[in-house]
Amino acid sequence: MRITRIAAYRVELPLHEGTYKWSGGNAVTVFDSTVVRVDTDAGLTGWGEVCPLGPAYLPAYANGVRAGIAELGPHLLGEDPRELGKLNRRMDAALKGHPYVKSGIDIACWDLLGKATGLPVCVLLGGRYGDDFVLYRAISQESPEAMAAKVAGYRAEGYRRFQLKVGGDPDVDIERIRAVSQKLTPGDRLVADANTGWLMHDALRVVRGVRDVDVYIEQPCPTYEDCLSVRHHTDHPFVLDEVIDSVGVLVRGHADRAMDVVNLKISKLGGLTKTRQARDLCVSLGVAMTLEDSWGGDIVTAAIAHLAHSCPPEFLFTSTDFNSYVTVSIAEGAPQRTNGRLAASTTPGLGITPRTEVLGDPVVVVM
Repeated sequence: MRITRIAAYRVELPLHEGTYKWSGGNAVTVFDSTVVRVDTDAGLTGWGEVCPLGPAYLPAYANGVRAGIAELGPHLLGEDPRELGKLNRRMDAALKGHPYVKSGIDIACWDLLGKATGLPVCVLLGGRYGDDFVLYRAISQESPEAMAAKVAGYRAEGYRRFQLKVGGDPDVDIERIRAVSQKLTPGDRLVADANTGWLMHDALRVVRGVRDVDVYIEQPCPTYEDCLSVRHHTDHPFVLDEVIDSVGVLVRGHADRAMDVVNLKISKLGGLTKTRQARDLCVSLGVAMTLEDSWGGDIVTAAIAHLAHSCPPEFLFTSTDFNSYVTVSIAEGAPQRTNGRLAASTTPGLGITPRTEVLGDPVVVVM
């Protein structure tokens, strides 16, 4: 089997709630997602998706995905998409860095591998654990009262884990954490996610100000070193996210006892191949994980579901269902949330069929 054609499609994903806000005054109303199609001489087609969380979150942006595919694609024609390790080495040799560009291609090749073998991707990623897995709900940054008021509605949808977007004024963030924590019931878990938004002294004020609250602190500062300093000053469970971009950082973080949980995002690491490697290392090291991506629609949600469903449950802190946040469906067969939980498809590959009427014509074609 050989790759004969690679195409990219641009789709817009508006949000049900109108706007998604996080630290630094950042906000998105419509996500710009890229769907990737990989065709082969065997008549099989694989699908992937990449959706950066705007250009100000990570070193990734939507137009960069498509420009990168146009640059990288010619180097992959004639390659066997089933040889994922070899293919990733080829991508890394042809394009230094830019892991998010490679992610959609890698996901599409996992979809192809599943279709070629007749197996769901989760089986190929290590095996399917249980019937489903737990999800979290992100609470967009607003006033403390508005954020707290959303908890009951999200819990009615089955969510029991809540990721609170903080990283603003430390006094207001303390109020946000306290207001939301008062709405929790036994069995709920609360994560205060600063998305790198605090300076170190502000982060220290916040963790001291909520010392008596049962809350996880996620990525308080921009750098690993600043986060580690905050970690040394709090006994709250600690999550690292934005700085976890390689196996090397995971090894360092474990050696420094820098975190209790890590957030692994598929596109930040470069696709399912490298995220699986990081996931399996975390299992070996005894580190729990949130498995997800920066954002996305049905195809990203399917990829997340297969990755999370193939993770030993005791190491899966939580995961997410981005397709429930947006108003546009781009694929049939994508997993759908049921009572705050999600399950990967049992059909070959990712188990999705893109809606061609939604995708329209490709904006990049390499052949």
